[in-house]
Amino acid sequence: MAEASVSAAQAATTEPVPPPTASVEAEPVAPASAQAQAALLGLPRERLIDTLRLMWRIRAFEEKVEELYGLGKVHGTMHLSIGQEAIPAAWALVLEPDDYLLSHHRGHGHAMAKGAQPDRMMAELLGRQTGYGRGRGGSMHIADVSRNNLGANGIVGGGIPIAVGLGLAIQMTGATRLVLSVFGDGAVNQGTFHESLNLASIWNLPVLFLCENNQYAMSLPVVRGMRVSPAGHAAAYAIPARRVDGNDVAAVYEAISEAAAAIRSGSGPWLIEAVTYRYRGHSKSDRQLYRTREEIAEWRAQRDPIARFSGFLQKSSVLNTTEAAAIEQQAREEIEAAVTWAEGQPEPTCDELLDGVYAE
Repeated sequence: MAEASVSAAQAATTEPVPPPTASVEAEPVAPASAQAQAALLGLPRERLIDTLRLMWRIRAFEEKVEELYGLGKVHGTMHLSIGQEAIPAAWALVLEPDDYLLSHHRGHGHAMAKGAQPDRMMAELLGRQTGYGRGRGGSMHIADVSRNNLGANGIVGGGIPIAVGLGLAIQMTGATRLVLSVFGDGAVNQGTFHESLNLASIWNLPVLFLCENNQYAMSLPVVRGMRVSPAGHAAAYAIPARRVDGNDVAAVYEAISEAAAAIRSGSGPWLIEAVTYRYRGHSKSDRQLYRTREEIAEWRAQRDPIARFSGFLQKSSVLNTTEAAAIEQQAREEIEAAVTWAEGQPEPTCDELLDGVYAE
């Protein structure tokens, strides 16, 4: 009888796995509504122009550090968010200065959206003493505590439980701030994601979870890594969620605005999934054998966030073609100036290398 039971169990394990009955691809991605576009256009003209300027500044910064990496001036590795600029640009329109940010390893744009200066960021990547981490942190660990940017994290999903702890601290002090926790789609399969959403839900914490779904967790396509979309997991924890076009500023702005208003009213956490795409590899060591050049070209040609937002502003008569081109040029000049400044800054001395390692 025992042998028969074992044989039956073995036979059961060799049965073919049935095909999925649900797919992440089948879940809808909400475009920007007419109301969202109208709300965005209701902002002052200068704020809209600053948003486009921020997007170009992020892209120009990352293209330049990629160039510097190739020249051997930036050491270690880096994770570029080129193609994802609409997301930080949109939430920057909603967050208040005293709100908190916890980012992830692909976080240059997040730091800029929270007010970090390109020259000090460049100094950090070049290992200079005047960088945000005095040249010690590099690309993945840029923080600016003076602006409540508590920094990125090199551990996948590592910032999510920290955000929950920070949300608890805000709740205990009675403040109306919120915590924005940004992470990638790969973090959704980590246990910390689920533990954190559960705690945030049962404690009703002021945390806005923002998943940047750029289609790949390193080389693993989202459609192969999960049956349910990142936003789809929120229902298990009774958390409101939205799944939006992450390359459309208006769509992200609408979702973040709705979530932030609800959180500030005391209704508890939200989860936003912004569907986007990275043009570069996971990191500089990524040969990108898991996708085609045609796929990348299609996203660039049809869904580029900067081209879309610039076109939207021009169609809405916020600016013209000449003004849009000038904004790009100004951003690139600003980044070139940041490189010049950073390269002239001092490197840490050997006497200073252990500063901050031990408490005094």
